[in-house]
Amino acid sequence: MAQTHATSQEFGSGRQSVPLRTLIMLRWWAVIGQLAALLVAQYVLGLSLAFGLCYFVVGLSIISNVTAYFVFPENKRLSQRETLLVVLFDMLQLSVLLYLTGGLHNPFSILIVGPVTVSASALTAGSTIFLGGTAILITSLLTRFYMPLTAQNGQLLFIPDLFLFGNWTAILIAVVFLGVYSRWIVSEMYAMSEALQATQMALAREQKLTDLGGVVAAAAHELGTPLATIKLTSAELAEELDDHPDLRDDALLIREQADRCRDILRSMGRAGKDDLHLRRAPLSALLEEAAEPHLHRGKDIRFEIVADIAHAGPQPTVLRRPEIIHGLRNLIQNAVDFSRNSVWIDSEWSDTNITVRIMDDGRGYPQQFLGRIGEPFIRRRAARSDAQRPGYEGMGLGLFIAKTLLERSGADLTFANGSDSFRKREGYSDRTGAFVEVSWPRSRLESDDRQGRQSLGDNQLIET
Repeated sequence: MAQTHATSQEFGSGRQSVPLRTLIMLRWWAVIGQLAALLVAQYVLGLSLAFGLCYFVVGLSIISNVTAYFVFPENKRLSQRETLLVVLFDMLQLSVLLYLTGGLHNPFSILIVGPVTVSASALTAGSTIFLGGTAILITSLLTRFYMPLTAQNGQLLFIPDLFLFGNWTAILIAVVFLGVYSRWIVSEMYAMSEALQATQMALAREQKLTDLGGVVAAAAHELGTPLATIKLTSAELAEELDDHPDLRDDALLIREQADRCRDILRSMGRAGKDDLHLRRAPLSALLEEAAEPHLHRGKDIRFEIVADIAHAGPQPTVLRRPEIIHGLRNLIQNAVDFSRNSVWIDSEWSDTNITVRIMDDGRGYPQQFLGRIGEPFIRRRAARSDAQRPGYEGMGLGLFIAKTLLERSGADLTFANGSDSFRKREGYSDRTGAFVEVSWPRSRLESDDRQGRQSLGDNQLIET
């Protein structure tokens, strides 16, 4: 799928596990409910049932619960297969209990839906389909095979066939609907959780890189004076040691190594230190920093200022926040990945807003996915050769991460296609690909010191 790429994993894969303690607690509630229903039927309603067999079936659940509690450790987590067997046991236990108490004439027959819902929330799709089919088969059998409900006077309690068919239909619909609904919701929550985790990891990585750049820049700044002193002193010594060639070579070597230290520090980080110069930058510099990893990937990246400086004022100085840099970088990478030849990065500002537009000359977003751009794990993508995306490294959640990080900074994002937006605009006809507009309130993005005249303060000591 052009302009979007996502990788997904099957929810409920083998890595997922269910705490045994949770299932034990749920089963104890089921046991209490079953015992309460039997006691009410026996002593309050006065029904004549095979109570001995009923209590025996409930006792099987009690025995299995107690055994699991004492045999397995409290923090035991069940595998997919073990969880399937436990849920299947509960379904069969409930079906036998329903067989002994009137089948689908028993109003509690709707509880057969419970194990299917649990499966949809915790197991794989295959396991859920298997349990759903089993529940439908059991429900169908219970319409014909059951021990009837009997009052103490021998009267048979049953519902008319029409209501029996309605009960069977309701359970069938409930199994399918609740199974699909539960799995859909939980799968979306799981996908969103993974996507947010990836976002947090991306932000943490960008923050770490920013902090590292600050340390390097501070080191370069603080070491500049002593390195300059070493270079000056060694040069003076070299001039005074013309009569001692060996000592003169040593002095020149010291000067060369001082220059080398300066070059190394300069290559490791931009000039400056961890002060206001590092924390803020002109808007154009921020955009160039975000695009820097993709400037040499064979595509023409053009930076344009479309603001009317006479009315909007000079270029704003903005905060170099890691989430903004990483979010814009992901959007730019997406544009470079799917462009044919060119990417345009326009910046515009007014008294109240700062706007960045990223456009390319590729195929753009598929129309059917425009409303879902920025959602995690869009599973289907039209097949495209990797040769059409040179340098592509697989961002996966790139658009979701970008959208999440930029919205966290106060931005509003708009996704569209250039062929729809710029068809009638002169000079924009070649911008036919994806179009992303990122707009911030100026107060959220701009540095507090708009004129860049705030004092930098005292140099901070680097503790070692």
